[in-house]
This record gives sequence, structure tokens and C-alpha cells, in this order.
Amino acid sequence: MPPSKDFPLTRAELLRLGAALCASAALPASAQPQSKSAMNTRPIPSTQEALPVIGCGTWIGFDQRPGSEEYKRLPGVLDALFTAGGTVIDSSPMYGRSEETTGELLAAAKQRGKVFLATKVWTSGREAGIEQMEQSFARLRTQRMDLMQVHNLLDWRTHLATLRGWKEKGRVRYIGITHYTASAYDEVEAVLRAEKLDFLQINYSLDARDAEQRLLPLAAERGVAVIVNMPFGGGGLLRRLRDKPLPAWAGEIGCTSWAQVLLKFVLSHPAVTCTIPGTSRGEHMADNAAAGAGTFPDAAFWRREAAAIRT
Repeated sequence: MPPSKDFPLTRAELLRLGAALCASAALPASAQPQSKSAMNTRPIPSTQEALPVIGCGTWIGFDQRPGSEEYKRLPGVLDALFTAGGTVIDSSPMYGRSEETTGELLAAAKQRGKVFLATKVWTSGREAGIEQMEQSFARLRTQRMDLMQVHNLLDWRTHLATLRGWKEKGRVRYIGITHYTASAYDEVEAVLRAEKLDFLQINYSLDARDAEQRLLPLAAERGVAVIVNMPFGGGGLLRRLRDKPLPAWAGEIGCTSWAQVLLKFVLSHPAVTCTIPGTSRGEHMADNAAAGAGTFPDAAFWRREAAAIRT
């Protein structure tokens, strides 16, 4: 069976994904949606641990100083995430003060136990990488990181060697790589084929679908969880759509906003484990999180509707 133009998967890849979904169905009841409003979870392929499908990115939004009006809004973001059943918070030393802010807010709320905490290493050299990662642990106020990722593949060979040792010692639970631009996909693909990884974080959205061609099918084949960054395509698509009326079918797929439509699209791909839209407002986090409930349309649905959304 040739790969489809939309969500291209071979027969073998579809069988592997089917096995993963069956494993998800066998998870304890606590890991499964309990109602139409409960957030879905999907299994991390390397362990079958259930991960909620909507998380929160901290780029820009969490780069705030204590005492500022923007900072004062951020506890509402975490409240909305946790109330909806989300756990994933993703940061990076590249994001200004975001790691420190995240650590402060989690400590104040005494919520570290609820969080799947992810950050990145973004420097060159073994010792510099170790120093930066130790600083991330301190800023995030944690003794163990759920996921440490090599940001944008910078010196990835060096850092993955360090992270494998840290994983064996229990300092990090999962390791992965990230990127955000299609120009890097050839290198991302090469690393995915050469290395044993738990996670890939990559950009994917209705108006940036290049990851469908090779990366998402390859991640499924290799048993790598996928976190999608930039699910709104950097925000431009969402800004263009905000003033347009929602299509009649939006309610049929459980969406009450354009943000939810775009997130439903991302989560409709069977290789995607989780997506991390960034926000600094609790009401936006609640709206985003609602897209993680209910069912997700299939590729045939998006073939009919996606072109009209983009115009």
C-alpha cells in the first residue's frame, strides 16, 4: 500500500501504530479518559507510560519577572492545565527566564508531583552541557528530570552520551532531540535512524506539514514519542483565522474555537503523542486543553476540510 499524501504511513507502520493503540487501551482506568471532557492520553512507546495529549510550552510566555502583571497571570495557566488533566510543561535555557519562572510557580503551588517536566540542553561541549543541565535542574527545582532534550541538535553526539549515563543513574527518565524548522529535517532523520531515543520534538501544523513525509512515520517505526511544537504554525495561521466564523463541522468534532480546530488537526496524526501550545493566559490554556478531549478526525476528514481552512 503506497504512503498516503495525508498522514503517509506504510502497511507495516500502520500495524505498529495499531499495536501501540492496543497497548494504550490496556492501560489502567486512571490513564484513560473518564468522560467526554477528560483529556486523552497516549502511550510513550519506550515504556507505555500514559502521557496527556495537551501540554504547555513556556517560550516567551513564561519569560517574566516576579511582580509583573504577566507573571501574576501564570499560576492560572498551570491551574487550567492541571484541572484539564494535562501534565507536560516544556522549557529550555534558551527561553530567557522561563525555567526559573516554572520552578518558582511549581514550588509555590506544591505541584511538582503532577508535572511531566521537560527541558533542553543548548550549548556545545561536554562540560558546558553538564553545567547548563545542572543549572536547569536548579532553576526548575527538581532532583530528576522527566525529559531532557538536545535543543536543535546542537552538539547532539556529546550531549546524548552524557544523557545516556544520566538516564542509567536515574537523573533523567527520558531523552530526546528537538528542532523547529524543515531545513533541519534531513539531519533530524539521520539522528532518528542512528540513535535510540525516547522522544522527538518537532514542529507540525496545518500550514507546516513537511514532518508528515518522513519524520512522523519514522518516529512511529522507531518507537519514538513525538511532541509537537508550534502547532499553530508560529501563530500566523491562528491570527488569520480568529476573525473568521468557525465552520459548521467544528462542533461535530468537539471544537468551540479555531485554536481547538488546529490542535485537533495535529493530534489526529497517529504518530503524535503530545503537543505543547505556549500561552501566558489561563483562559487560553483552558481553551487549548479542551482540544485534547473527545475523538480526533481521520485523514479523510482533513483532506476534505484542510484546504478550505488555509485559504
